Amino acid sequence: MPKGRRRRRRGRSGATYPRRTKSFIQSSLLLLLREGEGHGYALMEGMRRRGLVDDSLNPSMVYRSLREMEERGWVVSHWDTEGSGPSRRVYRITPQGGEFLTNWAGDLHEMKGTLERFLETYEAGRGGEQRS
Repeated sequence: MPKGRRRRRRGRSGATYPRRTKSFIQSSLLLLLREGEGHGYALMEGMRRRGLVDDSLNPSMVYRSLREMEERGWVVSHWDTEGSGPSRRVYRITPQGGEFLTNWAGDLHEMKGTLERFLETYEAGRGGEQRS
């Protein structure tokens, strides 16, 4: 993979784990679009400001996700040609996108409980070790 395009992060043990999933990026984009229309760069910055992604996010991943979501009918877009500067594609969430977002949030709530139980069990088994 070219330098600067990290998709995995090394944990303390040296093992790798995914930094983010495509579904999480798509859901984060839908979450922002639920607040109102937006273009790719503004959506990416919005995700960064809210701590949903970090600075290693490749912009092409955002634009690829937006195109895929449009193909699935979760968003629609139009070209904004007003104002100075180049035209920009502006996206808006659809009812189908809202339904996907609601279902994703429900799945995350279920997973949150599972993760909390896992961490509680893990911590209980660590004994006197300090959590870092």
